[in-house]
Amino acid sequence: MSVRRRARHAPRMPANPVDVLLDRETRPGADAGTVSSPAVAGGAAVPHSPAAAARFDATLLVAWLALLAVGVVMVASAAAGRPGGADSYLVKHLVFVAASIAVFLVLAATPLRLWRFLHRPCLLVAIGLCALVLVPVFSVEVNGARRWIDFGVARLQPAEFAKLLVAIYLAGYVARVGDHFAADWSTWLAPLAWVGVVLVLVLCQPDFGSVVVLATLAGGLLFLAGARLRSFGLLTVLGGLALAAVAVLQPYRVERLVTFLDPWATQFDGGYQLTQALIAFGRGGYLGLGLGEGVQKLFYLPEAHNDFIYAVIAEEFGLAGAVGVLALFAVVTVRMLRIARAAVLARQPFAGLLAYGAALLIGGQALINAGVNTGVLPTKGMTLPFVSFGGNSILVCSALVALAFRAHWESAQTGAEGGDAER
Repeated sequence: MSVRRRARHAPRMPANPVDVLLDRETRPGADAGTVSSPAVAGGAAVPHSPAAAARFDATLLVAWLALLAVGVVMVASAAAGRPGGADSYLVKHLVFVAASIAVFLVLAATPLRLWRFLHRPCLLVAIGLCALVLVPVFSVEVNGARRWIDFGVARLQPAEFAKLLVAIYLAGYVARVGDHFAADWSTWLAPLAWVGVVLVLVLCQPDFGSVVVLATLAGGLLFLAGARLRSFGLLTVLGGLALAAVAVLQPYRVERLVTFLDPWATQFDGGYQLTQALIAFGRGGYLGLGLGEGVQKLFYLPEAHNDFIYAVIAEEFGLAGAVGVLALFAVVTVRMLRIARAAVLARQPFAGLLAYGAALLIGGQALINAGVNTGVLPTKGMTLPFVSFGGNSILVCSALVALAFRAHWESAQTGAEGGDAER
């Protein structure tokens, strides 16, 4: 069943002025995928029927918490060689984890109707943040890149939050356009143009990795929304050529591609990070050296607590630990895909596309990070979701999990009410 099929339900009376405002977006015939349950619309999360257990996705919740726990343990281990010691990094990471859990609880209790109503402002916020970081007075430059807005006590990375905001915008746009999206290719132009603005701003920072992730997110959601294969194929080719051209325009990106093909030829220069990561994998073997026993993190492996934390996992827990972490990501991603499919079947395209976007972002970033650490992909700064040190990534990825969790709750609620109505 396509995500663009409209839901049909009886009009309902809004419970408060906020619902009056939201109802403009969710009246029958005004938008697809409306949630008709007053309990869901009001954000109630108290189980009140035998079907409550089915609406609570324990599998997704446990896998997410397990990855957060792995991150706490591995940051404490990988930061041993960092200036200031592991304790300072562990305390900061625990603060990030606590904040991410709070974000999850808030978003999991927030009706998706609110995000569908705000999908256009979300895009404007993404553009504003990505433009603001390019202004020197508001941002801080690190290693020649302006990717962070400095608030003194914390730093905001707009490119990370742009991923979440763009996913909300695209899901809301497709749900609002409905059947016209697949029938008329010109309906693609508006979202692609706006996402293109975000891509250009992120590229100016520069952050080519986030550009690739955002482009993949946009293409994936357009395809899942029912775009025609011929038009989508042409768009994919043109987008791929554009990204390839951007990649070879900068000498340092060309150098990364060259060292990726033979890192050992430049193991003390451009291939240093990758060769040290590969050494960590080799030292770990099948079962690893044990927690805290790795040595590559001690001034050998750059960014061991961040972009290359997966290599530290492989050294200390071996192939078994590395595969186990990927298995947790597979559980999270597959569960989100199933949630998305269930939401589509429940005629909730916004919830379905939002869950699809969350799966694409988290699963894609995990694969890219693992690919970079193992030499399958060229070296690029990309955190391992939930595991790497860094508050922006943990907060955004936890927010994505919360939105998928809420999508499951609302689609299951709709299904339970439909079953009660049939009985």
